[in-house]
Amino acid sequence: MSDERMPPPAAPAVGGTPVVEPASPDVAPAPTDTALPGAHRGGFRRELTQPLPVAPPLTVHPDPDEKFAPDVRWIPPAPVLPRSAGWSLLFGTLALVLACFVGWGFPIGIIGVVLAVLALRRPWEKRETALWGLGLSVGSLVYSAGWLWWAAAQGGLTG
Repeated sequence: MSDERMPPPAAPAVGGTPVVEPASPDVAPAPTDTALPGAHRGGFRRELTQPLPVAPPLTVHPDPDEKFAPDVRWIPPAPVLPRSAGWSLLFGTLALVLACFVGWGFPIGIIGVVLAVLALRRPWEKRETALWGLGLSVGSLVYSAGWLWWAAAQGGLTG
């Protein structure tokens, strides 16, 4: 064995307290200033964990009366278009389920028919969804009419 890998002998205690030797040259010195928890300690090296650059805020819809930016054209925000095809499908499904048990679910079926017809008249709506909503709503109206006719026949209201 070589002598340079062996630890030095322990320092003798003087007056009952141990003597502290200076650090060997292979030990890194402690930093003089410590960072607070959460402080930035350098850069990120991995692609997926690096912070994204923050762009300065842009004026998307500037004031049309503003005189300092004549080259910027005012663009109005896009209108929010009402969607009724999905609602007609929902009301048609609910009305059909309700019509299987009672006959008084026909107002929900009428709402589904109205929403489906409105959706079929709008070009931005999904036609398949509107057609399904219309079919289910009309089916619920037929079932509700059957229930109401049966209840009228049982109650003696029909001739």
